[in-house]
Amino acid sequence: MPGVIGIGVDAVDIERFRRALQRTPTMLNRLFTDSERADAGRRPDPVPSLAARFAAREATMKALGLGLGAFGFHDVYVVRAESGAPSLVVRSRAAELAWQQGITRWHLSLTHTDGVAIAFVTAS
Repeated sequence: MPGVIGIGVDAVDIERFRRALQRTPTMLNRLFTDSERADAGRRPDPVPSLAARFAAREATMKALGLGLGAFGFHDVYVVRAESGAPSLVVRSRAAELAWQQGITRWHLSLTHTDGVAIAFVTAS
């Protein structure tokens, strides 16, 4: 089994993210897939869930050793298993970049408090 190729972690201030979404409502469609918006919309307050998903994209870029803009926001997104466990879908340009580095597996952990959403990504 191959070892870890990259790790990434990102934290998002939930209230700051909420204000950004209020100022620029078009961010919702630009940043998140239909399924992510639908999943978050089932919660009483969708913003913490969306903030964690945004953090997952940033953490994935870091795990790849890349910065913002290396791939589109819809190239990486979060899905949930029936158990509720989150996982990453990596496609298009992000998948090409991962393949170039020999990455074939992704591991994702999401959490949030009242104030901060955190994502941790491991690429192997």
